[in-house]
Amino acid sequence: FIDVETMHLHHDKHHNTYVTNLNAAIEKYPELADKTVEELISDMDSIPADIQTAVRNNGGGHANHSFFWEILAPNAGGEPTGKIKDAIDKAFGSYDNFKEEFTKAATTRFGSGWAWLVTDKDGNVSVESTPNQDSPLMDGRTPVLGL
Repeated sequence: FIDVETMHLHHDKHHNTYVTNLNAAIEKYPELADKTVEELISDMDSIPADIQTAVRNNGGGHANHSFFWEILAPNAGGEPTGKIKDAIDKAFGSYDNFKEEFTKAATTRFGSGWAWLVTDKDGNVSVESTPNQDSPLMDGRTPVLGL
């Protein structure tokens, strides 16, 4: 459960700050302006050294929060179906085992960070936790669920 105040803080303050700071960081590099935030953080080696930390932190924060808002839905939830169910069952043995591992990733993260269900380039799923505003995209994985 995430309370209303926390949601407002993340939406109205944190996310807005990440977008503002990312835009400020890339402002002196016009060639970066046309890239999506996902493109920016998926290729951190191509980001000029003097703004890499700002792009990592603020680009990651923007991408992570944008993804989080997209996966929220009223009356959503329940057990997965279809291909994602098959992938979860293959990787974790059951949906209950997945929930246990995901909960552990979310609750044992020291400091700030995220818990993720991700896919790799071969379509395999796994649970991981990233510190601060790091994104699975930075390591070539695609987020499916994030908290």
